[in-house]
Amino acid sequence: MSTQETRLGNFAPAPTIRSVRTASVVAGVGLAMMALLSAFAVFGALGGIGSAGDTSRVAQAITDSESLFRWGILALILVAVLDVIVAAGLLEVFAPVSRKVSTLAAYFRVAYAGVFLVAISQLPGMLADAGGSASVEQRVQTFDDLWHVGLVFFGVHLVLIGWLAYRSGWVATIFGVLLVVSGLGYLADTVGTVLVPGYSPVIAQFTFVGEVALIFWLLVKGRCLASLEGTTAAAKPPSTAR
Repeated sequence: MSTQETRLGNFAPAPTIRSVRTASVVAGVGLAMMALLSAFAVFGALGGIGSAGDTSRVAQAITDSESLFRWGILALILVAVLDVIVAAGLLEVFAPVSRKVSTLAAYFRVAYAGVFLVAISQLPGMLADAGGSASVEQRVQTFDDLWHVGLVFFGVHLVLIGWLAYRSGWVATIFGVLLVVSGLGYLADTVGTVLVPGYSPVIAQFTFVGEVALIFWLLVKGRCLASLEGTTAAAKPPSTAR
């Protein structure tokens, strides 16, 4: 552990095996709930918002069931709240590797949650503007733009968590690699959206495997960690990292 990490440790209690196990369960359950809520909201209640050609489907979703649309908005708000809880959980899980980097990763996820909430704030106005397709289209576009800006923070978060997992010595290397790939997928889609006219974000649809793998690791392996002894020693030194 570096001198800087040791100083940081003076301001925060050292993680224990119990705290890491608990944090693994909290983060894993939080991520699983987020996946379910997001699927319900994005692909069901909100008519596929955030995907290509979503304006007409969103307007139709409002027409079909305004109450269901409202539940979809609530579901996304809960997702943003869970993002903060998951950020805190992952900070504790990977603090034994590097509290500084874990904290930075948590900040990026919280920043993403903040931007996502701003994007969600566009949705209630769609209910009042449901009769005007131009107004709905403008709000959908604003939601999409803000969401993609937020995904920059989310992508960096995943890259950092992937680096921590790779360096940990107690998470299988493949999980770290998959998480880094997932993060790069979001970053690539955001760059494509900004630089390429008419670009449809598709890369993250194929690189999200790392996020799913993390859920399973947290709920299956993380909650059953036998010991944190040797964690720092087991971490791969920068000179040997591939």
